[in-house]
Amino acid sequence: MNKLLLACLAALGTTAAWAEYPEKPITIVVPFAAGGPTDKVARDLAEALRKPLNATLVIENVGGAGGTLGATKVAKAAPDGYTILLHHIGMSTSPALYRNMQYKTLDDFEYLGLVNEVPMTLIAKPSMAASNYAELSKWIAANQGKINLANAGLGSASHLCGLLFQSTLKVDMTTVPYKGTGPAMTDLIGGQVDLMCDQTTNTSSQIESGKVKAYAVTTSKRLTAPALAKLPTLDEMGLKGFNVSIWHGVYAPKGTPKPVLDKLNTALKTALKDADFHKRQEALGAVIVNDARNNPADHKKFVEAEINKWGPVIKAAGQYAD
Repeated sequence: MNKLLLACLAALGTTAAWAEYPEKPITIVVPFAAGGPTDKVARDLAEALRKPLNATLVIENVGGAGGTLGATKVAKAAPDGYTILLHHIGMSTSPALYRNMQYKTLDDFEYLGLVNEVPMTLIAKPSMAASNYAELSKWIAANQGKINLANAGLGSASHLCGLLFQSTLKVDMTTVPYKGTGPAMTDLIGGQVDLMCDQTTNTSSQIESGKVKAYAVTTSKRLTAPALAKLPTLDEMGLKGFNVSIWHGVYAPKGTPKPVLDKLNTALKTALKDADFHKRQEALGAVIVNDARNNPADHKKFVEAEINKWGPVIKAAGQYAD
């Protein structure tokens, strides 16, 4: 029997072995606590995946160390398609933030596709005198060294956006880390801190109710949500190229069989077209990804580009965790 025939038989055997996948519940690991924005995305996605996979999907929250504990769990899980990861932009920023990670972002996972992107907003305490971004810019220039910039902790969306904002402006601010968005927002509303840059999932209701002042969005185009439609982009206000969104992607352990990866990717693309999933994500202010990044290879290229984008910003700020 020649080598080509043996190879073909082996491939057929592998495909046949996974033909019935999935035969038991699939666990989606969320590397953050229950109730947060990433957890909400995962639960909505699990519901949308249920039908195309004809399987039960279970959410497991493994929080800690900026998402690296949950990612480590999946990297070390059996590569059988029954443990997958839903992670946000932290997948690309962790290599610069954490010097002792137990996995390699580009080597230890199979990439399945991006899910969504969540825009961000630049907001301030309600007592801020500036009524628009131009006035805020002047206030920042006049108060260098005195400005407190809140964030929800090392590696959080607000931390990353704040770093890029300072780097782009070439202005140093006192970053004030909190244990989550809730306490950071409470102190911003109370006037204990001056500024914060955070996801629309956390800021839209506060902007709409007038509890904070909003100045700009971080996307390349203006947003259409009622509470945000009048806000300019930072790019059009002079911060050329400023574009930050908190994206989410899906991953499997390295070595997961191709037939399983193909089924997962096909199911993901189907789930991203689900009408109910779209409604739920729109309610969060998220935009469903509908481009080449839904494919594994382009998803991985995107993450690699994000690593190259954020690495220098984080290293320049000198903010690391062991």
